[in-house]
Amino acid sequence: MTINNENTGVNVGIDVGKFQLDIHIWERDRHFTVENDEAGIREALKILKRYRIERITMEATGRYEMAFAYLAFEMGIPVAIVRPILARQFAKAADQLAKTDKIDAKIIARFSAVMQPRLTAQRSKNLQLIKDLVTRRRQLINMRTQESNREKVSGKEVARSCNRLIKAINKDIEWTEKKLAKAVNDEPAWSERKQLLDSVPGVGNALVWTLLSEMPELGTLNNKEIAALAGLAPINRDSGKTKGKRRILGGRHNVRTTLYMATLSATQCNPVIGGFYKHLVGQGKHKKVALTAAMRKLLTILNAMVREGQAWAH
Repeated sequence: MTINNENTGVNVGIDVGKFQLDIHIWERDRHFTVENDEAGIREALKILKRYRIERITMEATGRYEMAFAYLAFEMGIPVAIVRPILARQFAKAADQLAKTDKIDAKIIARFSAVMQPRLTAQRSKNLQLIKDLVTRRRQLINMRTQESNREKVSGKEVARSCNRLIKAINKDIEWTEKKLAKAVNDEPAWSERKQLLDSVPGVGNALVWTLLSEMPELGTLNNKEIAALAGLAPINRDSGKTKGKRRILGGRHNVRTTLYMATLSATQCNPVIGGFYKHLVGQGKHKKVALTAAMRKLLTILNAMVREGQAWAH
């Protein structure tokens, strides 16, 4: 395929498969495929770097997209990794019901041009390791909780089996946390930010690790934007004279889940968050609503602290 140099910006959509990448350049209506390995990715980037790229958009596919992303980051090419549901909903809105790899690449490229999704922050291999370890720690804790629950309702023989697994899981959690601490310390740019977050009562390692690895935008957005990014901004449901209930929706699930546990702790040991939560409950707010508001307040406080570079001083 012959591709001439072009000066105008282009949006690129990539449908990521385990073995193949389908690539579509929206403004040129050009499609090509390469193998999803280092040789194929370098071939694709050699072709794409002839253009002035606005953004390359890919769906998050469970790590198959990361090899391409790493090499694109090294070349300074802007990449947006988006949730698959966003591109799929865009396809439905565009009345694109057929689905093939080639069609998906084209619709992702169109989505990139029209919606201009937020660019993904450049991610080093160490940062990806941290994110993987945070995810693995969460998985292990969930497994331990499940085994602990089974142990309580099982007979003695089965309970012994559960107990053996719990001990093994505890060792893996300890190993994971040691690896996490080392990997975080190997990110010198995080040193000041980590100290700021650590200074807040109720904020432990789990939340610090999660925010550093999964919310790099912390400190760069305003309070409404950071709350929306975590899925903690109330969404209106109004139509005509009907005023629907405000609900939270979307956002980064892992951040929200970890923040929930940290806020539970903060309501007990953090005077600002605890006082705010008790005040809302005293006003008649449902405890779950009050806790969600406390989560949002804690996140916005952390965001402001990082933005201003000021430690906890309440």
